[in-house]
Amino acid sequence: MPVNGDTVLVTGATGRQGGATARALLAADVPVRALVRDPRSKSAQAIEALGAELVRADLSDRASLGPAVEGVRAVFSVQMPPMTETGVDFAGELAQATNLVDAAKAWGVRQFVQSSTSGVGEHTRAAGWAEGRWAAMADYFHTKQAIMEAVRGAGFARWTVIKPAFFMENLPLLAPRGPGGGLLTVLKPDTELALVAVRDIGTAAAHALRDPDRFHQVELELAGDLRTMEQIARTLSAAWGVPVTAPSMSLEEALAAGMPAWGAGHEWNNAVLQPARPEFARKLGIPVTTFAEWAEEQLTPASG
Repeated sequence: MPVNGDTVLVTGATGRQGGATARALLAADVPVRALVRDPRSKSAQAIEALGAELVRADLSDRASLGPAVEGVRAVFSVQMPPMTETGVDFAGELAQATNLVDAAKAWGVRQFVQSSTSGVGEHTRAAGWAEGRWAAMADYFHTKQAIMEAVRGAGFARWTVIKPAFFMENLPLLAPRGPGGGLLTVLKPDTELALVAVRDIGTAAAHALRDPDRFHQVELELAGDLRTMEQIARTLSAAWGVPVTAPSMSLEEALAAGMPAWGAGHEWNNAVLQPARPEFARKLGIPVTTFAEWAEEQLTPASG
């Protein structure tokens, strides 16, 4: 496979985080090799049209990763846990990450940038963790922690972990009945939610990948804003031109009204403030998007 000495392998290139990273790198004239499972897919072809080289591989298949990492300087790593009939396969997520770390190390990759999630490494300090209050979150956080430790301990010459906050792009999903139905959430009125635009993950990753020395061993808690649900509703009302509410609801009420099941995880945010803050990225020279800036760019979601 032809190799450019500055090439970066981007996993998840047809998804949100990997796609944002690939676009940010290509915009900076950094050669990108995009790992895809189906090069014929529209999303893969869209990344190729921007200038990326496509390589077919599967993170669950260790043997397929050799050609993907061969000759690249760096790797951007992000995993989406497989889904099974019984739920989320966290063991599969860990295996994917471990396969990639092992392959990258075996082929002499010098830099590894891992996307994780805000609060990993501090989660066990949460009140009630030891007593099992957050048992439903344990596999999620333990898997992210294990992946982070694998990256730290692999012996890469340079490594970085990016820990994004809650995606701004997920907020409209809390309005399944359209703006008139309000945002369905268990977040309390005074709970501040750390927010990040997905494109900022790509921007942060590109900064790290273009400046390995400066970002070595940086574990970046990444956010672009910190907003309560009341503030979020006001901002969306102004951006969409329609009244948006965010009533305080119990878990049972929110689920019955149509809140996505993953919204139940916001009970964690009521008790444990995410450590991600906008100033952390800005101090590193990484521009971030405020929620108001992001909201102004969004279309009003359709009514359900």
